Amino acid sequence: MMNLTRAALFLLLSFTLRAAFASPDDGYDLWLRYHPLAPAAQAALAKNVSAISAPGLDDPRARAAIAELERGIKGMLGRAPARSATLKAGALVLATPRSLPAIAALGLPLSTLGAEGYLLRHVRLQGMPVTLIAAQSEIGLLYGSFAWLRAIGGGARPDTLAQSSSPALQLRVLDHWDNPDRSVERGYAGQSIWNWQALPRIEDSRYTDYARANASIGINGSVLNNVNARAEMLSAPWIAKTAAVAGALRPYGIKVYLSIRFSTPLELGETATADPLAAPVRAWWKAKADEIYRAIPDFGGFLVKANSEGQPGPQDYHRSHADGANMLAEALAPHGGVVMWRAFVYADDVPADRARQAYDQFKPLDGQFAANVLVQVKNGPIDFQPREPIHPLFGAMPRTPLMMEFQITKEYLGFSTHLAYLGSLFEEVLRTDTRVRPQGALVADVIDGSLQGTRPTGMAGVANIGDERTWSGSHFDQANWYAFGRMAWDPRASAGAIAREWITQTWTTEPRAVDTIAAMMMGSREAVVDYMTPLGLHHLMGTDHHYGPAPWVADLKRSEWNPVYYHRADAKGIGFDRTAAGSDAVGQYAPALAAQYENVKTTPPELLLWFHHLPWDYAMPSGRNLWTELIAHYDHGVATVAAMQKRWASLAGVIDPRRHADVAALLVKQHQEALWWRDASIAYFQSVSKLPLPPGVAPPAHSLDYYKSLHFPASQGRK
Repeated sequence: MMNLTRAALFLLLSFTLRAAFASPDDGYDLWLRYHPLAPAAQAALAKNVSAISAPGLDDPRARAAIAELERGIKGMLGRAPARSATLKAGALVLATPRSLPAIAALGLPLSTLGAEGYLLRHVRLQGMPVTLIAAQSEIGLLYGSFAWLRAIGGGARPDTLAQSSSPALQLRVLDHWDNPDRSVERGYAGQSIWNWQALPRIEDSRYTDYARANASIGINGSVLNNVNARAEMLSAPWIAKTAAVAGALRPYGIKVYLSIRFSTPLELGETATADPLAAPVRAWWKAKADEIYRAIPDFGGFLVKANSEGQPGPQDYHRSHADGANMLAEALAPHGGVVMWRAFVYADDVPADRARQAYDQFKPLDGQFAANVLVQVKNGPIDFQPREPIHPLFGAMPRTPLMMEFQITKEYLGFSTHLAYLGSLFEEVLRTDTRVRPQGALVADVIDGSLQGTRPTGMAGVANIGDERTWSGSHFDQANWYAFGRMAWDPRASAGAIAREWITQTWTTEPRAVDTIAAMMMGSREAVVDYMTPLGLHHLMGTDHHYGPAPWVADLKRSEWNPVYYHRADAKGIGFDRTAAGSDAVGQYAPALAAQYENVKTTPPELLLWFHHLPWDYAMPSGRNLWTELIAHYDHGVATVAAMQKRWASLAGVIDPRRHADVAALLVKQHQEALWWRDASIAYFQSVSKLPLPPGVAPPAHSLDYYKSLHFPASQGRK
């Protein structure tokens, strides 16, 4: 054996250990990978960015921007640029009008960008060619830095880049349904990232990476806890824990919010009632707000779920939602905080169609909410279904700011194991015309205030984030977090463009692969609709856990918890009659839209059974009858998943082996479960329709009794 010096042995052992324990890509870096550029692009980057210069800037957000630029450029170029305290030719310059008054001579339209907007230009500054990231504020510089990195990584040349952008919505918020014990309601990516037991003394470095990811897509708020909140969250120890998280997120422009339990002062034994009009209760909330803001000066405010699904609220005291929201708004107003009051309400003692109940309760309150209250409305009138019509409240409350609530976590769309890109769902909702004015009025026009001039504005997304290494439970579910942030910044953005943007940052820039992955993503949500809830069917999932098909369930205490309540299938037909002859839910929409949905001939086929109860032999636009059309959709959904498997298999060798294998395994599971959905649904609907299967249609693999016998006591994400 060769004689080796101790130093050589140490180096050999170190190399061997590094090789043995080197981790393949596990998804932790999200879309912030900063892949090495092609040689020509690297040469252009090196030529145009010789240094980073940020004279006059010493703000935490500016420091975060500079650190991210160094990290990104090092990843793309192979080395980090130097920092320069002064301007120099070829520098990447960060500047606001205050930090560098010299940029005023450039005549750039910074004043139109607002507090958070940014501008990217290649300019001559004091006679020198530089790349400029400019904004009115340091947070704008942070957003601009991420935008610059995104553009360069996507193939833009530094010397020709010209871009400007500002957010259409003021509040762009993730709602974490995380509990103090770290369980996550409707969470499919492990435990909560908030380690409450260790806080406030120990902060996880993951908090910074979470903040980086959010800032990169413009998210500026995080509600840290579940809307089914606990009173203890407002106790002094928990405020201290919340303050520690706020400190970690603050350099990235992210405010923290808390979900509150409406009866907190009563449950803590500090008041004799929770009546929002009682003076001691109002005084308690004012004192509590003062206490929170002493610990967290930039605290965002409260999210409230009240008088819904058994949660306490102002109606317990014969008060309105406006009474409850305004009491909290009064306490927060001196500090600049807001109340996000959820419109997700329904009650088991109300016989009306569940789809009607939020409108019935909130429409009469239009104009009664305080200026710092936003009514947070789900995208549809039921509950984050694979497809719903828009919520009828959009456009119906012109004197009240309405905040969109989407669900990023896929409670009803296959959890984290089914590939379902939600950008197309978000786009479908935001681009729907509410028809409240003849010239058109998109849902996006309602929530950004351009229709009615209401302020503040916002969009919330129920987060799909947990402590798994992928953050979201699967690699493709990261795209839904990304798409939410990009559409909260710009509600008129294209889901297809966002998908491609995410792909090039996350997977590859190879054109054929980008096209292949984009095609998979853009067809994926419709595939889920087809094999789960085609033609406007809804809420057919297993009860409580919402895993798998259960259209037969009919024995739960509350009628609206039962899938049969929603599909109403019998030997004569299927669907929920929401026309004037039925529940008249169509009457809650603007007259032009109501007329479209009232008429079975003008109702879009994808919403047909949402608004109409139709006979099985109803003639569909395709020429098939309803029964045959329904089965065709189930089969099409399954076939689409099979096609996605083939497309993904074709990318072996282009995508890194670990992540390629991870996705391939999940697509196998998705195909199996799509077949399960198809077979169980057809078996049940055939049992009630008494109809034979159309010629050439494969029968279900098992009997209906078999599918009914399946139980899932350990399924994820329960309440």
